[in-house]
Amino acid sequence: MTPPADGSVDGDRDDGRDSLHGIEASLKELGASGRATWNAGRDAGKAFRILLSADISLARSALGRTLAFTGVAIAFGASAWLLLMAALIAALSLSLGWPWALSLLVTGVLSLAIAGFGGWSAVRYFEHTRLQATRRQLARLGIGELATYMPDPSSGASTREAADRVADAVDGQSLKKGLGVRVTPP
Repeated sequence: MTPPADGSVDGDRDDGRDSLHGIEASLKELGASGRATWNAGRDAGKAFRILLSADISLARSALGRTLAFTGVAIAFGASAWLLLMAALIAALSLSLGWPWALSLLVTGVLSLAIAGFGGWSAVRYFEHTRLQATRRQLARLGIGELATYMPDPSSGASTREAADRVADAVDGQSLKKGLGVRVTPP
């Protein structure tokens, strides 16, 4: 057999065509894989949207029922407390022989003490609604009203210590930024 005039061998030409077809097949496969990935992402997003809307609908329904049952619990709890206080007043007056005024005073002081403890606890727990740790971390990233008072994200300084220094520096006074807008303390 004689080789072709250009010096190539027949086998070389076939390998070139095969590699060209291999690249085309790879590109088609890559495109199909990309479309499948896109479709899977779209389906996942759609499923997440459906899940989120169902979850919000459930939460909205649960909130209404929670408020209704909370109202029932408050009404019956208050009436039970009043009945218990009336029974305690009667017991103090009849069993111990205390005057009615003293019995009323003791139960009133007891009620005020419990109400004071409940109010103090509510204020203490209400502090958790300020999202202090989240606000400190957002401020460290440069987001929010406290950003100018917090250390940079790359520094090793504690944001809690920085927030404490800010709170100590203002000593109960409210911070003001830019145009005199008050800043909620950290």
